[in-house]
Amino acid sequence: MSSSISPDETDLVIPNLIQHDLKVLFVGINPGLRSAAVKHHFASRSNRFWKLLWESGLTPVKLSGELDQQMLDYGYGITNMVSRSTATAAEITKREFEEGSRRLRLFLHKYHPRIVAFLGKDIYRYFSNNKKCNWGVQPVATIEGIIDFLVPNPSGLNRMPIPEQLEQYKELKRVIASL
Repeated sequence: MSSSISPDETDLVIPNLIQHDLKVLFVGINPGLRSAAVKHHFASRSNRFWKLLWESGLTPVKLSGELDQQMLDYGYGITNMVSRSTATAAEITKREFEEGSRRLRLFLHKYHPRIVAFLGKDIYRYFSNNKKCNWGVQPVATIEGIIDFLVPNPSGLNRMPIPEQLEQYKELKRVIASL
């Protein structure tokens, strides 16, 4: 159950939770300020990530940022496209997204999870250069052999109704079950 951190990741605010043979690698935009302060993923009280995982049935218990390492026990990993923490994603530069996309491609080739779950359409658009995308499985994979899946960003800043967000996380569970 140990995360694998390569030497080029020493500048990370929060270590990646990643290993080989993951069912899903969740990819966030970047760490929020609270997450950076406590060194755990999705640590802000307003972030819905842990609630959505639990209520969708992706995890059997409701985890929290402090328990983020347990994601590996379920076959899930977490990384961010951009390692720098910010209050909002609007503070991230185009260059940071481009560098993050390159790094993410290397991770995906190296670890080859079955599914890469992008937390929000914006992050997927930067990564894939596909401006037209919908929630769920994408028709064309960006990395051969890995399913691209889009779920809503769980940030408290996301104004999409929670039941609509939850339905997309439930769909991810259905896709995992079908593998």
